[in-house]
Amino acid sequence: MQADLDRGDVRILDLIQSHGDLSAAEIGERLGMTASTCWRRMSRLQGLGVIRSRVALLEREKLGLNVLVFSQVKLTGHGRDALLKFEEAVREHPEIQGCYTLMGETDFLLRIVCRDIKAYEAFFLDHLSRFPGVQSVHSFIALSVIKETTALPLVAATKAGAR
Repeated sequence: MQADLDRGDVRILDLIQSHGDLSAAEIGERLGMTASTCWRRMSRLQGLGVIRSRVALLEREKLGLNVLVFSQVKLTGHGRDALLKFEEAVREHPEIQGCYTLMGETDFLLRIVCRDIKAYEAFFLDHLSRFPGVQSVHSFIALSVIKETTALPLVAATKAGAR
């Protein structure tokens, strides 16, 4: 269910996507709202689940995680139990930064970070290839990142709904 957002909500969301560390008072000041109005709006957005969390984004390469891998995974079976067992295995490994269920020939797309190619090889051999129900894995090493963002396109998402 899509949340009903007005322009004030969208302005708050736009600001906190790039400045998640700001307090409600600081956000209100920047947007010309009182701190209490801003805090109420943010509390409402959190209650609706629009604001899931406010976090610090870390620079993976500065932490020695120099390799970004995308792996397409195909399972041997597609029953509910097989899918749940695979999903449980995925959740146990922090190297897997994202897991997406797909339609088509591939069942899942994983986004994995590792120190280097040898570390990915070890992760693949010791873990990923042994996940329950894995039939095949096709991995792709990202050579460079052209665009990577966590910011959602609020104008497109709220075009019809923002008043």
